[in-house]
Amino acid sequence: MTEVSDGGAGRWAGVALAPCADYLPDSAAAAVARIAEAIPALREIRPGTRVAVKANLVAPLRPERAGTTHPALLSALTGYLTQKGASVVIGDSPGGPFTRVYVDGIYAAAGLRAVQQAGAELNEDFSVRTASFPAAAAAAQFDYTAWLDQADVIVNFSKLKTHGMMSMSCAVKNMFGVIPGLQKPEYHYRYPQAEQFADMLIDLNEYFRPQVNLVDAVVAMEGFGPTNGRPRHMGLLLGSESPYTLDLICAELIGLAPGAVPVLTRAAQRGLAPACAADVPVTGGSPDAFRVPDFDISAAKNDLTGFVSGRTAAGRALNRIAGCALAARPALGPVPCVACGKCASMCPAGAIRISGGRAHIDRKACIRCFCCQEFCPVGAMIPKRSAVARLLIRRKS
Repeated sequence: MTEVSDGGAGRWAGVALAPCADYLPDSAAAAVARIAEAIPALREIRPGTRVAVKANLVAPLRPERAGTTHPALLSALTGYLTQKGASVVIGDSPGGPFTRVYVDGIYAAAGLRAVQQAGAELNEDFSVRTASFPAAAAAAQFDYTAWLDQADVIVNFSKLKTHGMMSMSCAVKNMFGVIPGLQKPEYHYRYPQAEQFADMLIDLNEYFRPQVNLVDAVVAMEGFGPTNGRPRHMGLLLGSESPYTLDLICAELIGLAPGAVPVLTRAAQRGLAPACAADVPVTGGSPDAFRVPDFDISAAKNDLTGFVSGRTAAGRALNRIAGCALAARPALGPVPCVACGKCASMCPAGAIRISGGRAHIDRKACIRCFCCQEFCPVGAMIPKRSAVARLLIRRKS
């Protein structure tokens, strides 16, 4: 397999594809080995290298829920790295207290004890530091989980999922896990617009610059991701030196236009990625072989602009108004609310109260960050649109 760095393929870092039909150990090991051939930062690991694997451990979800990076792939990566003499630490800061007790519960639910048997350590450093990043577009200063400072190489190992606010949770979004868990709602409140939030996520990626970016798309999550969607088999592991080109290919595979994914729009505007997937060099096979044309992205479609010409200032203004007026909002769905109060405690705007045995949302205060939907333990909160918005989406599609 040809390596995926810029080389003679153009200015953009390429993306490597490796078929992986299932999470059996042999399948996972073969896929990791194929990706490693294409990424010098993996292939050229030296003895003594300290590798931090930033996994997606968003919530205490079992591996079969398809909401977290699968332990079989993390174990396969650990095996590959330890054979080269590297030490491996795997961690994340999910939505909740960044403490040993809480995060250990996430490790157990996500099946990460298996990676310890493969030779990795699970992060037990729960200290926090403050970063200064003058070059940032949004996050010039932020707190982060300090365990990453000990790494010589950072591997950003995400899961391919839909996302209510950002349309897709993949490599770029995965780095939000460097923000300590209980501070995450504050960042949603600080950056309430999707474009602002996207800039903040890109700033995190630019500050930490993970040398390796991997995506677990063996079984992805469609529908109401990133925690309450449905597993969807894709049979693929992807890797790149760039989280932006990696996300661009992932969006293409599930039928999301770049304009519908705020991080891809902003990455292109900031000169970090091309505007379309056709400009990304791909090795390891044709993306068409893995495309899922009926992937359920209904809850992720944020691209409600373009109904009038965007060539004039008035047209662009009307498109922005349409995007705000017709965008999805969190609401209770068919699954009964259990009045647990998790949504109210996670809401950064304080827009939710619990009364009469159910959650109530103050629409004027809601900033549409979808933290309530993401962390609802029973899936009662879902993204909803008006009948007019649903009709326009169908016509535009």
